[in-house]
Amino acid sequence: MTTNEHQRVMDELQALIDDTQQTLRRFETNGMDEQMPVDYEKLLDILDGAIKQQREHTQGMLSR
Repeated sequence: MTTNEHQRVMDELQALIDDTQQTLRRFETNGMDEQMPVDYEKLLDILDGAIKQQREHTQGMLSR
């Protein structure tokens, strides 16, 4: 991948991370983390996966 491609993917992942964190805050504020623990865990998995992918692209970009 080119540096620009890595950067584009990292930017898209950052948007996903931001949106997921906002959704997690809404879940927690409304007590949905306790009412819907399976869905809450899925959101945490999405966040974890996006952060890991972003780190991989950062490393890929830096190793060029």
